[in-house]
Amino acid sequence: MPSAELDLTALYHTLAEWLGPSGWWPADSKIEIAVGAILVQNTAWQNVDRSLTNLRQVTAFDPHRLHALPQATLIELIRPSGFYQNKSRALMGLWDWLAQWDFDLTQPAAMPPAELRQTLLSLRGIGAETADAMRLYVFDQPTFVGDQYARRLFGWLGQPFASYAKLFAATHSVAAWPLQDAQELHGLIDNLGKQIKTAPDLVTTPLAHKRLILR
Repeated sequence: MPSAELDLTALYHTLAEWLGPSGWWPADSKIEIAVGAILVQNTAWQNVDRSLTNLRQVTAFDPHRLHALPQATLIELIRPSGFYQNKSRALMGLWDWLAQWDFDLTQPAAMPPAELRQTLLSLRGIGAETADAMRLYVFDQPTFVGDQYARRLFGWLGQPFASYAKLFAATHSVAAWPLQDAQELHGLIDNLGKQIKTAPDLVTTPLAHKRLILR
């Protein structure tokens, strides 16, 4: 059976119609999202959720209370997420950076996208995927987040990428999307990835026999 082509916009609408609203990112505040974006590195979300519960009970995600936590206390609170030494340092570095604006997130959000991305990448423990997730959900800058679910799906749809940088360049058009649509695309791809584990399973979805075209 020949493959039908679809671009990113068609992929978005296909997933939205099939899956419904994604409800992603699961958090009550942008500060909580920023913390979760760091904690989720190299671990499952259920581990992150335990750490977030610990932090919520102690700080209510008040940024000033988070910033005041001693590293030893922070480590114990985020221990369920693993890699707690490195992640505690990354969180402390992020809070030090945000403190210069007294945690007014609209200030760094006003940076040009490329400048904000490069600044986030310069912070300890923040890689490209984490930086883009923060730009999308914390600082309200539309972008594509090429996480594991996205890379796997794109490979199934005939668009494998050898590196995050190449995928980021190929999906640059999302930067011009409305913010809500860019956020929802990421959420939908992640929700799909949690349901569809293998390429053969894709034939049970509306993406069966589809090929993604990136322009």
